[in-house]
Amino acid sequence: MLRDQEQQQVGILVADIRRRIRQVVHAEARGHRLAPQQFWVLLAVAEAGSLSLGALSDRLPIDPPTASRVVASLTRRRLVRMAEDPQDRRRLLIAPTAEGAELAARLRPLARDVREAVIAGFTPSELAALRASLRRILENLDRFEARRSRRPARVAAGREERP
Repeated sequence: MLRDQEQQQVGILVADIRRRIRQVVHAEARGHRLAPQQFWVLLAVAEAGSLSLGALSDRLPIDPPTASRVVASLTRRRLVRMAEDPQDRRRLLIAPTAEGAELAARLRPLARDVREAVIAGFTPSELAALRASLRRILENLDRFEARRSRRPARVAAGREERP
């Protein structure tokens, strides 16, 4: 069994971790009629007070179109509202409504508990090493993607050839 664990692909482990976090959050947040992404977006907006869609996308690991859809669903539920940015009239700011802020305050302990459960049992040095390793994986993927996008695709019979 240990040998199988040692040989398990890192990408599979990362995906499993993400899936399990979503499952745990879903089990807890569904009582508030929130999907996991709605849960994290509502908390991020409430913690920030207000932020733009771009800032929200940067803060959470979601792309702008997904962030926009989640914010729209939270707006329909009147948990967040959109308002014009006083410094830049072209930009909208997302802010919690009173109901959204109250719900976020009730959800904050759950978010804290989930975050703590993820890192339970790690020493500070192990956590630093884990964060550094995960950042390295992201950097590796960024470099891989950059290399792939610069390389011209060779097409033969409608299919890309791989060197």
